[in-house]
Amino acid sequence: MVLLAMVIVIDSRGPAIFMQDRIGRNGRPFKIYKFRTMVPDAESKGPLLAVKGDHRVTRAGGFLRRWSLDEIPQLFNIIKGDMAVVGPRPEIPPLVKTYSAWQNKVLSVKPGLTGFPQVMGRDELDMDRKIRLDIYYIRRRTFCFDLWILFRTISAVISGKGAF
Repeated sequence: MVLLAMVIVIDSRGPAIFMQDRIGRNGRPFKIYKFRTMVPDAESKGPLLAVKGDHRVTRAGGFLRRWSLDEIPQLFNIIKGDMAVVGPRPEIPPLVKTYSAWQNKVLSVKPGLTGFPQVMGRDELDMDRKIRLDIYYIRRRTFCFDLWILFRTISAVISGKGAF
């Protein structure tokens, strides 16, 4: 982690760790930790969510995103109890505010470092499809399903498909 932090700081000025408000289980807000992959203050320089080919992504950030290494600091969120290893990915408050009643079901469990949508297409899926897959996961989650998702996550990270 220290080596990655050094690469980030050398590549672009600013802190190596990025913290952002996210919404967790039962709508509880928490700070998510990530390695910074964009220029400092990127949220004020473009869309709320990153898009493919986003000019705000740094060189080191592109590499980190390709291999999902920017997510490593979320292990601290798991240790703190904010997140689980597997579950729906936590979203930003402005996006959660737009959820309909059925979409709010994703807030009934702890958010995860990885989840069903991440192994079924990652960032290539639109928000509606991701939420539908998350709700499918919530209704059918088992230890074996979690293990399957973990093994598929390794494959998804290695292939890099859908990451940007």
